[in-house]
Amino acid sequence: MLDIKQVRLDPQAVAGALSKKFYSFDAAQFEALDAVRKQADMNSQNLLAERKKASKQIGELIKSGLNIDEAKAQVNESLAKIEAELEALKLQAKEANDALDQLLMAVPNLPAEEVPEGKDESNNIEVLRWGEPRNFDFDVKDHVDVGEHLGGLDFEVATKITGSRFAVMRGGLARMHRALIQLMLDTHTREHGYQEVYVPYMVNADSLRGTGQLPKFEADLFKLQGDSEYYLIPTAEVPVTNLYRDTIVEAAELDKGLRFTCHTPCFRSEAGSYGRDTRGMIRQHQFEKVELVQFVRPEESDAALEALTGHAEAILQKLNLPYRKVILCGGDLGFSARKTYDLEVWLPGQSAYREISSCSNFGDFQARRMLARWRNPETGKPELLHTLNGSGLAVGRTLVAILENYQQADGSLAVPAVLQGYMGGVEQLLPGEF
Repeated sequence: MLDIKQVRLDPQAVAGALSKKFYSFDAAQFEALDAVRKQADMNSQNLLAERKKASKQIGELIKSGLNIDEAKAQVNESLAKIEAELEALKLQAKEANDALDQLLMAVPNLPAEEVPEGKDESNNIEVLRWGEPRNFDFDVKDHVDVGEHLGGLDFEVATKITGSRFAVMRGGLARMHRALIQLMLDTHTREHGYQEVYVPYMVNADSLRGTGQLPKFEADLFKLQGDSEYYLIPTAEVPVTNLYRDTIVEAAELDKGLRFTCHTPCFRSEAGSYGRDTRGMIRQHQFEKVELVQFVRPEESDAALEALTGHAEAILQKLNLPYRKVILCGGDLGFSARKTYDLEVWLPGQSAYREISSCSNFGDFQARRMLARWRNPETGKPELLHTLNGSGLAVGRTLVAILENYQQADGSLAVPAVLQGYMGGVEQLLPGEF
């Protein structure tokens, strides 16, 4: 959520900044609601002064000739009228405040100044490439054909069990999928200083509001039926970031580093995908991800984004998968993000780079919604933290990249060297072994 003080200071400037995200902020509506709230507060203060003055009038009325009962009755009548008006103003102010909250909850974060202009992903700017795409001396298959030929990837059975956009993996591919998760968790905990956490796969609405999925993106979520309002998590970002909801972190704890990594399944309805990537494992309703989450001081968040993105890149480099890093333009930037780097892995089956990780700095946007704070030892007062997260990596898409980049002419699949130790020394997966 945006800082309402910043919005009040210059609503037009906020509207201008949000236009980079192609979001039309209704500054006039905000100013009108805020004027109602302000006027109600002013009128309430005036009435409180009148109430204080009225309560002192009994003596004056008695001096003017009224008996004590008549004086009390007249003052009580005046006080009752003031109280009724105060209640009406209190309700008016509450309604205005609620409307302001509802308005701001639907407003995205302001983009950082360095975020480039642009409407969609075609305007994202490449900042680096790593690795050289492999030259194949045979016809390249996509991951679906490679996996089905091996016998380890089955979409038909998954559709029978559940429906479209699900997959069944068997044997060596299932083992490789598990090995990737272990590699990622081991790397981030042993080399990058993250603490591994295990979290619920269901969350309440408050948690989703805290990270920005609600109220705007409810259609993208799977909501459970039952007495409690639970949702399946769309990403581990939600439960992990909410670890510090309604919390004040002491500076000493923050100095130790609040870095968390977490493996979870993720569940997304893909309501806005409009039929994109219906083939294979690129865009599914259920997939696995290893998430990276950091909480930092405001002045540290820019550097933290660079570091966190590097941690995700390290996995791609260990797997020797060619990729590129792009900074998202305003029109492609997520609702809660102020700046985002996407890592896009090379998929020879598509002859294209495709997103495999999205690493974002949210500034204090999520922290304000969650009241996630740290205590500044210089002032002794709580201040908002900055939050960051990124995929380190999306496991299914990493498997897709291996299937396409490590396929062999005889239909086998070479196992990346860094995974062989996790797979009992297996160096290749052969058709018919499943």
